Amino acid sequence: MTDTRWGGTAGAGVEYGFAPNWSVGVEYDHLFMGRDTLSFAAAPRGVATRNSISQDVDMVTARVNYRFGGPVFAKY
Repeated sequence: MTDTRWGGTAGAGVEYGFAPNWSVGVEYDHLFMGRDTLSFAAAPRGVATRNSISQDVDMVTARVNYRFGGPVFAKY
């Protein structure tokens, strides 16, 4: 089964520059992917079932950044 899931995202993050061209950051996001109900067929002499599945995701990203170069100005 293939599904495209749609939802919203809420999050926050911080970034701190600790040296020229270097920074560290951390970010938290909560992805609201909704709820889906799946039906499973009954096996011989079995019972058909339905499951409701919530697919929300909590995600944390940590990073270390280095910025190469910078603006280039002509020197005359």
